[in-house]
Amino acid sequence: MLTFLGDHLLDTGLCVYSGSVIDVLARAGVSEEATRSTLTRMTGRGLLRRQRSGRRMYFGLTERSKRILHDGAVRLWQTGAVNRDWDGTWTLLAFSLPGERQRERHDLRASLAWAGFGPVQGGLWIAPGAPDVSDLLSEHIRVFRGHADPSTDIGELIAGAYDLAALADRYREFRARWAGPEKITDPLAGKLLLVTDWLQIIRRDPRLPAEHLPADWPAAAAQELFRALNDGLTGPAAEIAAGLLDTLPDESEMPNKSEMPDKSLRPGPDGAAPGGRREKGGRDERAGASRQAPANSDTSFSSRSGASICGR
Repeated sequence: MLTFLGDHLLDTGLCVYSGSVIDVLARAGVSEEATRSTLTRMTGRGLLRRQRSGRRMYFGLTERSKRILHDGAVRLWQTGAVNRDWDGTWTLLAFSLPGERQRERHDLRASLAWAGFGPVQGGLWIAPGAPDVSDLLSEHIRVFRGHADPSTDIGELIAGAYDLAALADRYREFRARWAGPEKITDPLAGKLLLVTDWLQIIRRDPRLPAEHLPADWPAAAAQELFRALNDGLTGPAAEIAAGLLDTLPDESEMPNKSEMPDKSLRPGPDGAAPGGRREKGGRDERAGASRQAPANSDTSFSSRSGASICGR
């Protein structure tokens, strides 16, 4: 779901019809039930907002989801999977939470892992460089930055805080999945699964200094493959999405909502349902309306990539 939102809503000022989301993710092997459940869950968590037009329900991004997606975009296209610019700085973060706040502790650890931290001991975590921890700060957290003493074995420190073998295996498995001779027959589904699969790997990669990693570290080769495949899929995927997605302006981003045209009061072109483009396969939000899967729906990608496309 996050891959879809990042590709088609981020920085567009648009909302997308729920039926369009269902159609797109169905091409990647995601069931209608799973998609609807994810939309509901993400709305409840403040990651999506609802906007009704006639009988249709549209979904737009919130400030929180925009921050998450922009962060993911930086990881994908700017920082990358290989860190050759480390200046020797380490960030140390120490936290202490009461035992009854287990959920908060779990969420904090997940956020720390996403930010590139690894556990040293107890509530002390480290990360190379100076990651932004402003969203993590609270009365229970202390942050320090500095350089390791020359007596410290950096290689040993990294090996103790991070599971290097598991991380390397994920890069090698990515190449095994995507470097094969199989032809991607549906560029839209293929791009969704490719980017989702890659994000699942780099979100768990702390971007450790290349100088302290094995000489045959597989991240660079995997990243080269990802970017080549993505470049080839981007154009065809965008063309398919343009004919499939029903969108309208996001009211929350309009200077004056009263200036927004009321699409629910007029039919679309060529008899399209009010509120957007022509119905795809007769989809309607009314109770009892049936849904036909897209004729060219290709669900074979779900067996090619183990990454989940619904939710993060």
